[in-house]
Amino acid sequence: MQEGLRAGPATEKACPALADDLLRGADAIAVFVFGDVKQRRKVYYYATEAKVKLPVFRMGNVICARKSRLIGWIEMQEGAQ
Repeated sequence: MQEGLRAGPATEKACPALADDLLRGADAIAVFVFGDVKQRRKVYYYATEAKVKLPVFRMGNVICARKSRLIGWIEMQEGAQ
């Protein structure tokens, strides 16, 4: 099996580890999307108040997002113009 992949529970086929695609916390999301941890307030704004919402979810009190969903969201925003 390739490194970074794990077996799925039902199929035993290799699938990417979820942890590789998961961003936990506004700091991590800000670095991924905006390139700077100082932009963390923008993450909260785009997740709650913006007209077009950032695709995030919460695990308890921690805001989280998938890298793949964020990339797809950005590509969708580029196409909307």
